[in-house]
Amino acid sequence: MPLLDPAPLSPPPRSDTAPRSGVLAALWLPADSQGRLLRPQLARHLGWLRRQGVHGILALGSTGEFVRMSLAEREAMLAVVMELAAPLPVVVNITSIRLDEVVALGRAARRFGAAGVAIMPPYFYPVSQADMLEFFLRAAEAVDLPFYLYNFPELTGNRIDLETAAAFSEGAAMAGIKQSGGEFGYHHDLVRLGDEKGFSVFSGSDTRLPEVFAIGAKGAIGGLANIVPDLMVSLHAICRLGRPGDPSVAAGRMQALGRVIDRMKFPLNVAAGLEARGFEPGAPKTVVSETSRALYASIVQELRELFDAWGLPRA
Repeated sequence: MPLLDPAPLSPPPRSDTAPRSGVLAALWLPADSQGRLLRPQLARHLGWLRRQGVHGILALGSTGEFVRMSLAEREAMLAVVMELAAPLPVVVNITSIRLDEVVALGRAARRFGAAGVAIMPPYFYPVSQADMLEFFLRAAEAVDLPFYLYNFPELTGNRIDLETAAAFSEGAAMAGIKQSGGEFGYHHDLVRLGDEKGFSVFSGSDTRLPEVFAIGAKGAIGGLANIVPDLMVSLHAICRLGRPGDPSVAAGRMQALGRVIDRMKFPLNVAAGLEARGFEPGAPKTVVSETSRALYASIVQELRELFDAWGLPRA
């Protein structure tokens, strides 16, 4: 049986609305104890994100815990996200270790009207750069949407090297790359390459946005945008767009938030931040120990006190 359905796509013509800059929220997905999406809670959160001025959404990414879902669950959740997020542009993470699943979800994203798709390297097994590039190119050929590479080697176990990003940009419609993880200096090389090849660099280093924008990154895609989009949008406006203002207060608050929230493992720490800001994050999507539950409660309380001290209203 072939991996890919050779049947051609025939969607209506569409313009390239893929975000090239700005703050995109790497969306948290609230679910009940059975894994069912909590639609009213998600609608409330997305409405608030729109009012706070975020420029788009990354759906079903690492913050959205896509690896804990089946392909059918991801497609079902995506349909709801696309409906509720409008008119914000939505970039859909279509990562999977299987190319057929990548293509299936990418084609679903296209049917639903996504602005673009993001893809991480296949994970768990080591992957050569040549094989990674071939995987990406086949996905791009089959899906036919603007692509964002998504580099997060601490999670996937496989790094997207500069040469692979360059080759992909020459062979596919590459809108951007998201750089996440501990290799902050890699932003410099990616920005230089993006300027040469015509794609944008987005950072996942939420707590270092002034540095990110000074390097030349065009935007940020982060989990903390679920919690403090007001701070992140302000930093983008001042540091990237050159609008008047002092970024030091917002930057200091982002760093303070990071110190508290990083006491808990990602992505459950994002849920704690959401609860502290006044949202219902839903049930954990995996087993959580009593130790972690106690830590979670303490972080929620500490963040509430921080937000109150800063004058950030509960949603």
